[in-house]
Amino acid sequence: MSFRLALTAAVGAALLLLAAPALTVTAAAAPAESVTVDPAGRIASDGTVTLSGTYRCLGSTGPVFVGSSVRQGSGDVRQGIGGTRALCDGAEHAWQNTGKPAPDALKAGPARVEATLMELKPQGGLPLPSFHATTEQDITLTAFH
Repeated sequence: MSFRLALTAAVGAALLLLAAPALTVTAAAAPAESVTVDPAGRIASDGTVTLSGTYRCLGSTGPVFVGSSVRQGSGDVRQGIGGTRALCDGAEHAWQNTGKPAPDALKAGPARVEATLMELKPQGGLPLPSFHATTEQDITLTAFH
């Protein structure tokens, strides 16, 4: 085998290995890992939103969080609603995020929530996101005082 052919093969193998972590980010979550959203959220008179659900994940090498965002209507603008630290021990846990989006951005009524179970994995000295599970759920935001 010539040096050039061997070098090409080595570079190709290295690129394949480097692409492997990126493939795991987009791959479907293992059946034992999940995140759910409760069918109702709360919105206070000052605009503070509380969302909740459950999660389950297995093993982690970095910190794991349950993040959530919500939108209403046909727009693409999502309002981030907090984040909760997650424990990846294989058991099902409850999560609850509270946040105050932009003024008048949300009101009581139908909404769509996206919840993400995301780990910050150390790779090459940098924490890079790795997704354990994601879901989208139609909910109802209920006013409370």
